[in-house]
Amino acid sequence: MKLAGIVLVGLAICGGALAAPVRPPLTSVSHLAVYAADAAKTERFYVHDLGAVKMSDPENPAGTRYYFSPAQFVEVLPLPANAGLNRMDHMAFNTADVEAMRKYLASKKVAVPKAVTRGSDGSQWIEVKDPEGNRVQFVQAAPATVPVNPLFGHIIHVGAVVHDRALQDTFYRDILGFRPYWFGGMKDDAPPQWVSQQVPDGPDWLEYMVTSNTLTQAQMGVLNHIALGVPNMEAVYTKLWNEDRLQGQAPTTTPKIGRDAKWQLNLIDPDATRAEVMELHAIGKPCCSPFTASDPDK
Repeated sequence: MKLAGIVLVGLAICGGALAAPVRPPLTSVSHLAVYAADAAKTERFYVHDLGAVKMSDPENPAGTRYYFSPAQFVEVLPLPANAGLNRMDHMAFNTADVEAMRKYLASKKVAVPKAVTRGSDGSQWIEVKDPEGNRVQFVQAAPATVPVNPLFGHIIHVGAVVHDRALQDTFYRDILGFRPYWFGGMKDDAPPQWVSQQVPDGPDWLEYMVTSNTLTQAQMGVLNHIALGVPNMEAVYTKLWNEDRLQGQAPTTTPKIGRDAKWQLNLIDPDATRAEVMELHAIGKPCCSPFTASDPDK
């Protein structure tokens, strides 16, 4: 009996050692990190115009965070001398267990750091590269002590330039488990330009901004973007207008119905990065494809 017990224990230990790491929950957008040439102008956009809360950056002492909720923000970094035209540094998603994510990605042959990085606020993260070289972080957040932004309380998606949709799918869908949400473009009968997929354990999504073109800084800023979800565009636009929070925008900056049948308003920061304000729900039938997952509800 003792021998049988030892054998069973040994088998259990071996089985545990051989078990493949499991992907931990991947729940929401964490942040988009962007470069800024003029810190004062950028602060006015995020604080005055969008109402974000300015705080120090536990990840990078040279940076600044602009919070929309305790675990979602835009990270603004000084413009490096060699930045080129791209103003996006990285995008990031929240996970429940970043060390488990590190081990899981390593098991899928993704190059990962040897250890998790820890911030001064207690947050933890790892950074990897997707198949096209975009820097992607997975963050186990230490929520900041800030209120939820009363106007823009939820970053519902981030967008990033993509050249090869199938290649990117090998990472975001096959390894990470992102789920199809919607796809479309300017023409119904053309290949999709915008391909959205939700994180596996929440309603937020990543939008592939598919292009083969050579891009200007302004075009990159439109494509590499954040989206702020709102329940009612009319109420939001009225407040922005009445409080002079649209002064830095073009005179043509007004809400429009997008091809996904959602009201949208495009606001541009001083370095051309777009903050897309988007109504949570479509007003009718979208072009190109149906929605295949539930919308964010707040």
